[in-house]
Amino acid sequence: MTVTLAPAHEAYDFDHYRGLLANPTVLDHSVAIMVFRAPLLAVAVGGPRRGGYFAASDVTIGLAVRDLLAGRYGFPNVRLRWSSFPDTCHGVQWGDAQPDSYDDRVRGEFFGYHEAAITAFVRSTDSCGRVAR
Repeated sequence: MTVTLAPAHEAYDFDHYRGLLANPTVLDHSVAIMVFRAPLLAVAVGGPRRGGYFAASDVTIGLAVRDLLAGRYGFPNVRLRWSSFPDTCHGVQWGDAQPDSYDDRVRGEFFGYHEAAITAFVRSTDSCGRVAR
């Protein structure tokens, strides 16, 4: 298994995140992480964005992602957060610790999303975070 980096604009989800971020210039320091040849975005911190994460289904992948991001500009304090449940992904995190809150507004602000994106997400989910119908 190979995990490599690529330019951020090659990530499948680049345009999605560009539309969410209050300060899309953080994408200048972001990277695409290629796992099984599928490039997914790792968004750097900066401006209102205080932290980030990348989900890894396997510890080996998580350790490889952590090692690739460690020391890169925009990815301070890179660490692997082990999942305590076998059916939940491990998380590579960077920047400040994520808020200990289930409030989607607090979390959206932490990740540096613009107000309209946060409001749209909150309106589209119910009180348990499920997509509202």
